Amino acid sequence: MKRILVTGGAGFLGTNLCRKLLRETDDYIICLDNLYTGTKENIKDLLNNNRFEFIQHDIIEPIDIEVDEIYNLACPASPPHYQKDHVFTLKTCFLGVMNMLDLAKKYNAKFLQTSTSEVYGDPDPRIKIQPESYWGNVNCNGLRSCYDEGKRVGESLIFNYNRMYGTNVKIVRIFNTYGPYMDVNDGRVISNFITQCLTGKPITIYGDGHQTRSICYVDDLIEAIVRMMNSEDGFIGPVNIGNQEEYEVKELAEWIKELTNSKSEIVYCESPKDDPMQRCPDISLAKKKLNWEPKISSHDGLIKTIEYFAKKVGK
Repeated sequence: MKRILVTGGAGFLGTNLCRKLLRETDDYIICLDNLYTGTKENIKDLLNNNRFEFIQHDIIEPIDIEVDEIYNLACPASPPHYQKDHVFTLKTCFLGVMNMLDLAKKYNAKFLQTSTSEVYGDPDPRIKIQPESYWGNVNCNGLRSCYDEGKRVGESLIFNYNRMYGTNVKIVRIFNTYGPYMDVNDGRVISNFITQCLTGKPITIYGDGHQTRSICYVDDLIEAIVRMMNSEDGFIGPVNIGNQEEYEVKELAEWIKELTNSKSEIVYCESPKDDPMQRCPDISLAKKKLNWEPKISSHDGLIKTIEYFAKKVGK
């Protein structure tokens, strides 16, 4: 039986990961979360499981737990959350990652980092599909930089722990993900549109709506993360994880409005500074090394997500 630490384990991705590990392995799962954006409500039905433990802790502060694997998911991930306290976000991305790497180094544990497509910034229009080799176009002083640059320096730290200490590390870069256990007030496109449609509020599109997003259902994403953790030693990545089905934001708004039978009107607002105009992953490396690609259609994923959100908002 392995002892597996999931930081950010009470958040959106962490909750789904903990559930998959409990369901499909015999391992002991330690869920660590500071509850900054995560919530105990997400994991309350797991607390009586004798293979599950919850620890409230912030990875900015060191902690000593004997573990075999570390999935580091701890970091606020939506603009409203990571811009709430820019310095805190940067500390999480650097000090937090360093503390978890030190823990992995001490116990010779395998370490996986959830990085982000945000490391590509607002991609050059010529880079229609972003490969892992693309260095990105990031405003290092902008409002989003606490997250974008935080994740970039986190990747640098991880590679250097591997070079200097031989720490067994892996990195995935996550593109837009949606599904159950997402916070209804998350602030990203899918959660915003679904919540607004279900509550009859105006559907807010920032910019002209022609900017694109590729959306990946959470079950597909979590499967890829687990496969990356179990991939051959020495394969660090980074590996893009996402769906290559690309939609205009306006198209997503209209689609979700139709699926929810909503009468909400679509309104247009000023686009946030440095908001990416185009986002689509090259997943050829994930296909080759992880034998992975998304299986759940966007239609089915949206239906499942709408059903979850409807329960949360009382519809």
